[in-house]
Amino acid sequence: MLLDHPLISARYFFPRDDQPEQPLAVDVGGVTLMCRRVVHGGERSMLLCFHGNGEVVADHAHGFEARVADLGLDLFLAEYRGYGGSGGQPQLGAMLADVDPIVAATEVPPERLIVFGRSLGSIYAIELTQRYPNIAGLILESGIASPLERLLLRVTPAELGVTRAAMEAEVTRHLDHERKLSAYRGPLLVLHAAGDHLVDVSHAERNHAWASSEHKTLRILPRGDHNSIEVHNRTAYWGAIAEFVAALPR
Repeated sequence: MLLDHPLISARYFFPRDDQPEQPLAVDVGGVTLMCRRVVHGGERSMLLCFHGNGEVVADHAHGFEARVADLGLDLFLAEYRGYGGSGGQPQLGAMLADVDPIVAATEVPPERLIVFGRSLGSIYAIELTQRYPNIAGLILESGIASPLERLLLRVTPAELGVTRAAMEAEVTRHLDHERKLSAYRGPLLVLHAAGDHLVDVSHAERNHAWASSEHKTLRILPRGDHNSIEVHNRTAYWGAIAEFVAALPR
C-alpha cells in the first residue's frame, strides 16, 4: 500500500519510546502495541483515546487519566506501532486495521465507547466510525480533515514514484474523511484552537460540516495553539467534554 511507503513512515511520524506504567500488550498481527487500560468497575462507558503525533500513551498518565475518571468514564489509551515501546514501525495504512484489535482489547461493546482522536489520532478515530458506526460518541480534538494536505507537506508524489493523481486516488481510497464522516450519524464534538497554525481551524469546520450527526457541536477555543489547546483553555475544554458526555444516551 502506498500509504505504508517507508518515506511516509520516516517523514510523517515522530515516535518516542517512553512506555506507560502497567501497559496492556495488544497483538495486532505480529506486532505488539503497548496500550493502557484503566477500569474503575461497574458498567461504565469508556473513553478510547488515540493521541497526537509526537506523543505517547505515557504522556496521558495522571492528569488526563484523572480528568477522565472525574467524568465517570473508564479509559483506554491506544498506542501506535513504533511508539511507546510498541513493536514495528509506524505505517499510515496498516495502522488503520489496528483499530479492530484495539476495540477488542477494550473489552467494552462499541455502544459504550466514546472515541477520542487528537490530531493524528483523528485519522484512526474517524476510521473507527466506519468499522463501528454504533459507538456512543466521537470527539475530534485538533483533528485533520484532509490527510492528503498533511502528507504533501512532508513528501512529494515524485519521491514516492507516483503521479499526483495516483497519490490523490490512493489517499482518497483509504483516508476520505468527508466520505467517512458523512456516514457517521452518532453524537460528535469537535474541539479546535482558533490559533492552531499547524492544523488550521478550517479542518475543524470541515469535519463538523461533513458529519451527518443529528447532535454535533463545534467549539473553537480562543486561546492556545495545536499543542497547548488544553493547557490554555482547560476549563472550557473539559467543560465541553463533560457536557458532551452528560448528554449521551445511557
